[in-house]
Formats: sequence, structure tokens, C-alpha cells
Amino acid sequence: MALSGMRGLSVFISDVRNCQNKEQERLRVDKELANIRTKFKHEKGLTPYEKKKYVWKMLYIYMLGYDVDFGHMETVALISAPKYAEKQVGNVGGKEFSESLAPDVQKLLISSSCRPLVRKKAALCLLRLYRKNADVVNVEGWSDRMAQLLDERDIGVLTAVMSLLVSLVANNPDGYWNCVSKCVKIIERLTRSQDIPQEYTYYGIPSPWLQVKTMRVLQYFPSIEDPNIRKSLFEVLQRILMGTDVVKNVNKNNASHAVLFEALSLVMHLDAEKDMMSQCVALLGKFIAVREPNIRYLGLENMTRMLLVADVQESIKRHQAQIITSLKDPDISIRRRSLDLLYGMCDVTNAKDIVEELLQYLTTADFAIREELALKAAILAEKFAPDLSWYVDVILQLIEKAGDFVSDDIWYRVVQFVTNNEDLQAYAAATARDYLDKPAVHETMVKVAGYLLGEYSHLLARRPGCSPREIFPIIHDKFPNVATSTKALLLSAYIKILMHSQPGDPELQKQVLSVFKKYETYLDAEVQQRAIEYFVLSQKGPSMVDIMAEMPKFPERQSALLKKAEDTDGDAAELSATKLRLQQQTSNAVVVVNQHSANGTSHPAPLSSVSSGTRNIDRGFLEQSQVGPQHNDVPVKAAGMVQSLTADLLGDLLAPLAIEAAPASVAATPTTAILPLEEPPVGPADPLALAVLDGNSSSVQPVGSTSDWFNALCKKDSGVLYEDPFIQIGIKGEWRGPQGRVVIFLGNKHTVALTSVRAIVLPPSHLRMQLPPVPELIPPRAQVQCPLDVLSLHASREVPVLDFSYNNSAVTVGSKLRLPVVMSKFLQPAPISSADFVAIWRSLAGPPNKLQEVVRGVNPMLISEMTELFNMFHICVSPGLDPNPNNIVAATTFFSESGATLCLVRVETDPADRTQLRLTVASTDASTTFELKEYIKEQLVDISSITANPATLGFTGPAAALAGLL
Repeated sequence: MALSGMRGLSVFISDVRNCQNKEQERLRVDKELANIRTKFKHEKGLTPYEKKKYVWKMLYIYMLGYDVDFGHMETVALISAPKYAEKQVGNVGGKEFSESLAPDVQKLLISSSCRPLVRKKAALCLLRLYRKNADVVNVEGWSDRMAQLLDERDIGVLTAVMSLLVSLVANNPDGYWNCVSKCVKIIERLTRSQDIPQEYTYYGIPSPWLQVKTMRVLQYFPSIEDPNIRKSLFEVLQRILMGTDVVKNVNKNNASHAVLFEALSLVMHLDAEKDMMSQCVALLGKFIAVREPNIRYLGLENMTRMLLVADVQESIKRHQAQIITSLKDPDISIRRRSLDLLYGMCDVTNAKDIVEELLQYLTTADFAIREELALKAAILAEKFAPDLSWYVDVILQLIEKAGDFVSDDIWYRVVQFVTNNEDLQAYAAATARDYLDKPAVHETMVKVAGYLLGEYSHLLARRPGCSPREIFPIIHDKFPNVATSTKALLLSAYIKILMHSQPGDPELQKQVLSVFKKYETYLDAEVQQRAIEYFVLSQKGPSMVDIMAEMPKFPERQSALLKKAEDTDGDAAELSATKLRLQQQTSNAVVVVNQHSANGTSHPAPLSSVSSGTRNIDRGFLEQSQVGPQHNDVPVKAAGMVQSLTADLLGDLLAPLAIEAAPASVAATPTTAILPLEEPPVGPADPLALAVLDGNSSSVQPVGSTSDWFNALCKKDSGVLYEDPFIQIGIKGEWRGPQGRVVIFLGNKHTVALTSVRAIVLPPSHLRMQLPPVPELIPPRAQVQCPLDVLSLHASREVPVLDFSYNNSAVTVGSKLRLPVVMSKFLQPAPISSADFVAIWRSLAGPPNKLQEVVRGVNPMLISEMTELFNMFHICVSPGLDPNPNNIVAATTFFSESGATLCLVRVETDPADRTQLRLTVASTDASTTFELKEYIKEQLVDISSITANPATLGFTGPAAALAGLL
């Protein structure tokens, strides 16, 4: 604050600061307040400067914590002063002093001796103060007072009090339950026109503003359980619904409809009986058919909100024809509302009709609405497709009619569906080829057709006009007119077409190679690189088939289209309908689980229409994700089904869960394996894998062996770590030198949320690990991803432990799981020449840098099998370095925070006795040498022949504790 020039204020502040104790300060403040009070009594003699100075003094005293019960009007008067310095102190002082006025305002409001006008102003003033600072109203003291104020007979005071109550219950409805019955009585009084003065009757409607505010208050409370109050309220709402109609007078319409729509909101909030909900829908159906655009808009908007209520969708469907008519209304706001309502009311029974109407409307729709229209049509086609060929037809029609407004996510999605469904591939390729024959083809259509024909045109080879030699010119005819990114995609399609023509067609090969040759010097680096590489690949003949193999199937992902629709700007009605679409689980589309591809390779489960997803496209080609073998084809219908545990729950560890429900009994065992990533067969539950915190260890057990899952993950980077009937925990890791990132996937398989979720990583001393907090709740059929950053500090065989627990609404389950962050994750193969190996081996003379041990109890295996095992753990075997064919020589590099350490390994075996061998390990670091020797020994020894002992295993820290339990 600027205090320059106010000497009296500076002197006063100095006097206060120089006081020796609190008593002296109080005396000085009281003296100054008495002086200011005297001056304000003779206000006419004060100059603006003096007023400003005294208000600053009062403000300083107030900031010291003393009560200032006068001077408020003088402060407010300065707000209208002509000079900025005076106006400034008025604004600052008014804000600071306003809180001190609250007790006086409350006294005026509850006073029975004040005029109604004063009490009304007091209620509005208290409302303004409460909005600035909620602490000015004490809930405990004001709950009973507000209930008393609701007995007020003066409508003006009651309206002001109701405005205050709206703000109070919005922040704390639990504190004002005693006001509910009073609010219902007020509504009854108003609807019966009992004791309502004429000045508060608006076009024959008793105080519509008070009716709206009272019903708004009731919506802040949870459902009213008292049967008498509930019955009275529904009678009032029924009277409002029956007594509202459309009239010619605009002002009366506005007032009656404001009351009506608030009543509709209250009916939805109270979850009324089905008959009343149907009556509401019928009334809104009348409104969407009238001429007045405002009434039509409000009818459509409220009908969209009605979709959030169960059992009314069938009633809304009866008005589908009128809603479609509104889609062609001249007012764009009504068109948007109609579109959102159609989107919200769509289900499997009317999806075809609604999507076809949207496609017809697409050609004449405003440009401002086309993108949203195309997006919603694509989502509806995906979610409620009766068959996938119809879905492909819809998306291709979308691209043809509104290509500029079809986002990449839409055509990416259709590519994923086609890739994951073999029965669809030939049909999609043929349909795309037909679209290319048309004179005007949008570039997005060229992209889709280029991809589909590149991948699947060989399925059409026997059809007239569909041989590779005929397909190529049809696509290449569009090449000169497309963007650079599309050119890159088409070049990839050309090499695929050429590959499918094996044995080669000389004429086709000549045409394709000429294109590659022409674009080897193209300005764009991506196109140039593809042209050069494809030209070289095309010279390989039949061997090119292995290089340019068919695209693998995509894992399930959450649909980016749904995410995009939810993020679309819109009002509350639009967002509510979008969220409704996300909540719907039923669909009539076909879901194919664990399907094999035609060429015999195995890929993740294909996309389903129940849980939609998308993948990024990298410069024209879709990403690949190779995952291990699956099981036989299992087509299932998703319409209202409760699936068993046969779906691929993990996918590529990024897919949402495809399970619909947990088994009827928690102890039930699934009939089919659900582990997609080369997991061991499901066997008896591992009794040592799970510790149930409440002692009911038999109630929830894993569906397989946690030891087998852990051992499998030591050899690969992704798979299942743990699974029981309620949850599946998966792991996916990436490793680079001493660093790694492990993503832990927690998937809720149950139809009930898992609560009290806790996951803590107990790291050993040689690892630095950081796991962010895990959400305490996992929603039904949802998945949580927890990234875990790892840094290797030095060599060790200890592994971290995941201490995990959750509550499944019946029992608390806990488990301590070993995380597969083993030594081999920080190893990288090190190819080495014979001369270098011998030189380094000789330089490392003996212990502790070179250690040798005769290992007994080895799991018998051939040299080739041992070589494969070493390579699996990133230890590079160099054949031929040792003249004895029964020996193995290998090298690897261990990475830690301090750097890279080259490690040499030699294994000498006896063909006559495969159960023993001599193991030698050498490196420049003694600790790394010992740990690697012990790690290799653990992998070679037959564990079943040894009694595990934490001390003999050399474990310490959390790993030793877990080893002791096991």
C-alpha cells in the first residue's frame, strides 16, 4: 500500500510498534479509535485526505486483530471518490471490513422486529458475504435458524432466504436435512396458490422463481427416504407435469417451462417410478414437435438428460422420427442437440437406422458440425455393428462423403478391425478397390485402400480385374496427387503387392521397380529411404516373403475415438450423453478371442467391439506388436453375455480387460488357460505364493504357480506375474544398460471395484527403484498401469519384492511377489574374437577376479541346450573358441551405475556325466565375478534336487525374508 505523504499514519504505526507490552498497545489503539470516532461524527469538516488517512488507520487496527465496529459507511463512501488513492483504500477497506459485518447482518435477518424489506436485503447481503468467504456462516448454528426462516410467510423474504439456502446446501447438504420437509411444504403452498400475493404471481404462475430455487435445493440432497415426504413431493411434481402446456404467450411459456424443467431434473434425481418417467418423456415429446425453437431446444436437451435414467430409453425411441426431423432444423443449436440425443439413445436395436440417417445428413450438414457428426457415426458403427462388414461399409461411406472431416483415428480403427478378423479381409479389400474406381477419391480413402490392398489384395487374385498386375495401376493412378506421407504408405503397398505376386510377374516387377528407382532421389527423406530400401528388397525374390510378412494382429486397446468424443467441447447435456456411451457395456458386435492368422503365426487377441482401442500409425505403416502363441479360435457374442475366464486378459500388457464377470465362486478354477504369453499350464494353486492378511488363506488362491510365472519372466520381458479369480498382475519391462523401466499392470477381473489397493516395492541394496503411489481403488473390469524405474548400482542376485494387497468386498487378500528384476536383465551379449578372449583370460590370473567351481547336481542337458540357455540370459556363446566340443566359451557385459564390465565364461562338461561340470568366470570386478558365477550356477542346477535355504542361497534383505517364507 502506498503510504507516502500520510505522516499521521506513519507516526501511529511507529507508536504501536514501540509499545513494550500488549496492554500499552491496546491503550494506544483505543485512544486512536476514540479520536477517529470523534472525527467521523463531524464528517462534513473532514477533507478526502483525512478520510483516507483514518480509514487506513482503521484497516491497520483491524489487521492487528482488534474489532472495528464503526466507520464502515465512511469506507464504502470512499469507493466512489474521484481520486484513485481514495478509491483504492475504499476497495481494500471494504473487502477487509465486510467479514466483520456478518454477525450484524445475521442478527438483522433473524430479527422479528425488522421490516421485511430489511430482512430480504440482509439475506442477500449474507449470501454475497458467504460467496466471498464461507466461514462467515457457522453451519452448526445456522441449520435450525434456516429451518425457522423457511416458515416465513412473506414471499420476498422467503425468495431471498431460499437463494441463501441454495448456496449453503451446495457446500454442505448434510447440515440442512431439517430443511427438506419445509421445502416440500413451500412447493405445495406455491402449486396450490395458497396465500400468494398478487404481486408475486407472474402470468398466473405463483412465484416461479421461488419454485425453481426450492426444487434446486432439493436436488442437492440424496434420495429422500421418508415415505410421507416422498409421497407429498411426488404429488406436487405430478401436478406440475400435468399443469404445464405450450401457450401462445412467450412470457408465460418461459416461466412455466422454467418450473417444468426444474421439476424434470428433480424427478430424475429422485429416481421416480417408471410411469412418471414415461410421462416426462411423453411431455418432452410434445415440446420437440412445436414450432417455437427455444421450446424445441429445451425439449431435446432435457430428453438427452433423461437418458441417464434407467428404463426410459424405450420411451425415448418412440420419438426417434421427430428427433431425426430436428436434425434438419435451420437452427444449428437444435441440430447439435438432436445429434447428441441420437447418439445417446442409440443401441443395438436402432443403430442401423440412426447411422444411415447420419450418413445421409452428412452430405448436407454444416461444416461446423461435420467433424462431430462423422466421429459419432463412427463410434456408433463400431459399438453396435450387427456384423463387421457393415462397419467397414459405414466407415468407407464416411470417408467418401466427408473425407476432410474424418480424423486419422477413424481409418486407423477400421484397419485394426480388418487386420484382426481374417473373414473380413477379402471383403474389405474388394470394397476399397471398388471405391478407387470412382472418378474423385479422397486422400483418406487412398490411404485406407492402399493399406488394405497392399496387405490383402492377394486374396482377390482369382477375381476378374483383381490380379496384382491390375491392382497396381489402380493404386498408382492416385500416387501423383497425394501428400508425401501417403506416398510413403503407397510405396509400402507396392512392395507388398510385388511380394504377393511370387513367383514373380516380370511386367509387374518392372513397373514397381521403375517407381522405386524414380523416387530414390525424392526430396522427402522418408519417401526416398523407402524407395531405396524397397528397391533392394525387391531383388531378393522369394526370400522377400519372410521380410515383408503379413501384419500381425493388434492387441486390444481402449478406443481413441471414445476418448476424443468425451474431450469434444460441449455443454453438460453433450457430456452426459458421451459419458453414458462409455458406461454402456452391451453390444451386438462379434468378439473374436485368441485367433490364429492364416500364415500360422500367432498374435494377440484381436480388437473387440466391446472394448475398443486404437494404435498409432508410424508414417503410413501401423506398428507391429509380436506376442506369443494363443489358443484356438473362440468367437463369442458380446450382447448381454457374462463371459468366462477364457479371454486374453493381458494382451500385450496394454489392453483393457475383456472379462465381464468373476466366477460365481471365488474358489472356482477356470476351465481354460487365460495366459497369452507362453505361460505354463494352469495347475494347482501354489500354497506358498499367497498370504491372506485375515488368515483365510483357503478363500482366494492363485490360479497357477507363481514360481513358474516368475521363472518365465526371468527369461522374457512381458507376461503374467500373478493371477487369482479377482485380479491379474502383469509385467512388461524395457532394459537399456544399467537402467530399466518395468510397467506393472493391475487388472480387476471382477464386476465389483477392488478397494484398499496397496502396492509397495521392497528393493534390495543393489537396486535403486521408484514406484509412484498406486490408486487405492481399481474400478470393475479396469486396469491400472504403474511404471517402476530401476537403476543397477552393482552386481547382485537378490531380487526386489512386491508387497501387494487388496480388498474384494468379502476378504482382504495379500501377497508378496518376487519381481523378475534379475542380473541377466543388465547383461548384454558381447561377441569376442579368439585372440581377444585369450588375451583377457590370461590377464585375469586368479581369485578374486577369476573364480572356478565344480558344480554338481546339474540339470542334464546337451551342449546345444546349454548354449540356448546362455543366449536366453544374454550371455553370448562363441562356438569354436574352445578346441574341445564339450566345452562352452562365452562373453557378456554387465552394466551398472559405475560402468560396463566385460565378463568371460568357460564351462567344461563331461559327456559321461552330464550332472556335473566345471564353471569358470572372470572379470575385472571381483564382486561381479562372484555374483555372475553364482547366478549361472543357479540356472544350471536342478533346483528340485536341492533343499532351498536362505543362508545357503546367499540372499539378504527382503529377498531373504521372502526366501525364508518359501
